[in-house]
Amino acid sequence: MLCVTHEMGFARTVADRVIFMDRGEIVEQAPPDEFFAHPKSERTRAFLSQVIH
Repeated sequence: MLCVTHEMGFARTVADRVIFMDRGEIVEQAPPDEFFAHPKSERTRAFLSQVIH
């Protein structure tokens, strides 16, 4: 199942894989634990710093 959300807590809890898109392109994808603990892209890190405190 595909679920599109901006709710990162929800994504972290239910997703098998998180795909971060910006300006219509896939920037990064990873399992939730890896995605939230070690984002590789600067764009991903910037986004997460704004939505996760």
